[in-house]
Amino acid sequence: MDKESFSDIGKVAAIERLFEGSGFLPGEDLSFRPSDKSRVLPVQKTYIEGTDFDLVYFPLKHLGYKCCLTVLGELIAACATVKSLSIVLGVSSKLDFDEVRQVWNGVVTAASEFGAEKLGLDLIPSQNGLSVSVSAVGEIPFEMTARTPAPASKDLLCVSGSLGAAYLGMQVLEKGKLSFDKESVQPALEKYKMLVAAYLKPEIDQSIPSRMLKEEIFPSGGVFVTKGLSDAVKRLALRTKFGAKVYADKIPFEGNSFALGKELDIDPVSAAMNGGDDLKVLFTIPILSYEKFHKEFPTFSVIGHLALPEAGTVLVTPEGAELPVKAQGWPEEE
Repeated sequence: MDKESFSDIGKVAAIERLFEGSGFLPGEDLSFRPSDKSRVLPVQKTYIEGTDFDLVYFPLKHLGYKCCLTVLGELIAACATVKSLSIVLGVSSKLDFDEVRQVWNGVVTAASEFGAEKLGLDLIPSQNGLSVSVSAVGEIPFEMTARTPAPASKDLLCVSGSLGAAYLGMQVLEKGKLSFDKESVQPALEKYKMLVAAYLKPEIDQSIPSRMLKEEIFPSGGVFVTKGLSDAVKRLALRTKFGAKVYADKIPFEGNSFALGKELDIDPVSAAMNGGDDLKVLFTIPILSYEKFHKEFPTFSVIGHLALPEAGTVLVTPEGAELPVKAQGWPEEE
């Protein structure tokens, strides 16, 4: 059976076919009327083949899902309810309609899981492979913004899961790709399947905002970890105008991280700090709220705390040494 091309179908008909059975309507107005005094939060990111993902080993449905999560996670970290999601796919001639449908299925899955009320799609031609541009709009309830406490020194840094796993999982896939290219041998991924899954199909608890509001837990700050813990901590410090201390021996790791790190000669702590793609939520929780927070969100780990501004952002080693946190794109601290 010949593969269907977009030139045969046409853009409008292709979009209509992609929406069939999705539960969403094509061409729908994505605007919404916010509740009284609520705050509207837009987020947008673009992902490019060869730079942000490799289709040699990235399943197309997982790709669509993950691209959406990197944006929806920003809303979760802000304790916002997802209202709308909009996708622009840059499609090259090497992709047929069925392959684009697989990407779209991942998008629809994410939109449905996170309760998006509306979903938009546009298709544009691309000469340089697949690109995925994702925009989302969320709504932060007035009660959440009104009761958010001011950040304070000693507020606890709490992260939603293991770090460094996604980067290590990507290294497994890259190593497998290299061996396949050289020797045509299928890589053995079973041993590190949890690390590979952390990269290919991350998961986020979409109920966090509603549960926070229900239990009256109000973080003093929140960011989404997408470019490594170093970048996330620096963003928190910038927003709160405080310093931050992260304790290396408190960082949570996936079980096989140290075995794989030794095999690949990669320090898992370095992978956690600068690897990226972990897609975890990082909150600052006031100490007086921590017992209640821990009871409702037991999977979160305390990895450090805010500090006075003059402390800067530092990684504290098990021996007690304080090392300035470095992150790509940020100036080095003096």
